[in-house]
Amino acid sequence: MIIILEPSITDHSEEYQQTFNYLSQLPGIATRVHKIQGAQQTLTEIYLIGDTKSLSADDIHALPGVERVIRISEEYRILGRHRDKQRTSGFEYNGIQFSQDNLNIFAGLCAVDTPEHVKTMLQALHEHGQTCTRMGAYKPRTNPYSFQGHGQACLPYVFELAGQYGIKVIAMEVTHEDHIEEIHKCLEQTGQPTGVMLQIGTRNTQNFELLKAVGRQQEFPVLFKRGFGITLNESLNAAEYLASEGNSRVIFCLRGVKTNMSDPHRNLVDFSQVPVIKRLTRMPVCIDPSHSVGSREHSPDGILDLMHATAQGIISGANMVLVDFHPEPAKALVDGPQAMLMSELDWFLKDVALTRECYQKRQKLAQQQRTA
Repeated sequence: MIIILEPSITDHSEEYQQTFNYLSQLPGIATRVHKIQGAQQTLTEIYLIGDTKSLSADDIHALPGVERVIRISEEYRILGRHRDKQRTSGFEYNGIQFSQDNLNIFAGLCAVDTPEHVKTMLQALHEHGQTCTRMGAYKPRTNPYSFQGHGQACLPYVFELAGQYGIKVIAMEVTHEDHIEEIHKCLEQTGQPTGVMLQIGTRNTQNFELLKAVGRQQEFPVLFKRGFGITLNESLNAAEYLASEGNSRVIFCLRGVKTNMSDPHRNLVDFSQVPVIKRLTRMPVCIDPSHSVGSREHSPDGILDLMHATAQGIISGANMVLVDFHPEPAKALVDGPQAMLMSELDWFLKDVALTRECYQKRQKLAQQQRTA
């Protein structure tokens, strides 16, 4: 059961103390408080964990400061929507809004290689009015002899250049809880020039101890990638590990699933599940066309396969796009064959805007149908 307090209620108010004290004394019930940061206000939610079937929702709704009461299903207790259309979805971080209603583009380097390439990438994004990027410092690889990323050695110049070019949020994968502290320290040492969204890669989807560590920290939001070899339900439950530890600022990323039926693409595109995730949970949904398609091939219409995949996700309502670019793909240390060229950035952003406009028209048409 979830108790949602009125927006005006704070931890120090008398109403909060009265209600929390009452709920804390319920036999066999544990309480957990979560803060939901919206665009204009912070909402407080109190979770009742245990046998709540016998509790009266009306009695709890009558407690001081309570706005409404939601009975929840067993799965995705914190991140789930639970058929409540009023539940807040998304969050704001470092001045950027992430929700199920908007769209953010994270174009950048799959793996940081040189300061020159980072600068070229960020400068191009700045010139096109972009404020988010992806920059891989820690790279888990299938082959132990492959490039594993520069790690903390590249963080200072990545963060400083991001600040120089007005980049507000960098999506950056972590593979160990020590990486969180390394990122935190480097941001402090460089004067907090930008923000970081911690990324959980597909290989760590069920690394539960890492999920717990990332969930315990409250500084950074999380981009969580679906596991490439498990069901959607298993991946959503894994994402719930983050929220159960206290961090509900989570974006769920679809990146394709591994199967030979995806040939010749790298993974089978699963972007049709964008609306499913938005229906089941409050998480904004990201798509990763680069790791789904894995190449720069194009059809006779001249449009790259990965741009077709991007359009498929956006037309389904995706809220974020994670996509690889590189100044010199032939010299990229990771995934060069799938990286788009800097000369294609303008084309890509215009195509994204066109597709997003189409989605919004479809959305408006659906609203007209419902009110007809």
